[in-house]
Amino acid sequence: MAKGHRSQIKRERNAVKDTRPSAKLSYARIPVQKACFVLDAIRGKDVATAKGILAYSPRYASSVIKKLLESAIANAENNNGMSADGLYIAECYANKGPTMKRIRPRAQGRAYRIEKRLSHITIVLDER
Repeated sequence: MAKGHRSQIKRERNAVKDTRPSAKLSYARIPVQKACFVLDAIRGKDVATAKGILAYSPRYASSVIKKLLESAIANAENNNGMSADGLYIAECYANKGPTMKRIRPRAQGRAYRIEKRLSHITIVLDER
C-alpha cells in the first residue's frame, strides 16, 4: 500500500516523465479488436521490419498505423535526436474510445442499433 495522501501519491506519479518518443492517434475510426490484430504483428519489431509488415498487410488498420509509426519515427529524430536505424517498437496498444450510435431501419417499423466503435492508438519507440 502506498504511503501518504492521495494528492502526494499523484504528484510523485506525475513527476516521473517517460522520455521515450511516441505518437498517439485519438478517435480512430477502427474498433480496438481490429486494430490489435495489426499491432500484435509489429510489437517488439524494429522499425524497418514493422514498416514492411504494415506496407503489405491487407487490413485497413495497417495504413492508419503505418502513418502513426512514421509520425513516431519523426518525433524520435526531431525531438529526441535519435537515429531511425536503432529504433524498435517498445509498446503499442489500442484503448477503447467512444462509440457512435446509429439506427438501422428494419421491417415492421423496428429499428436496430449500429455501433461504430472508435479507438485511441498509441505507439512508443525505444533504442536498442
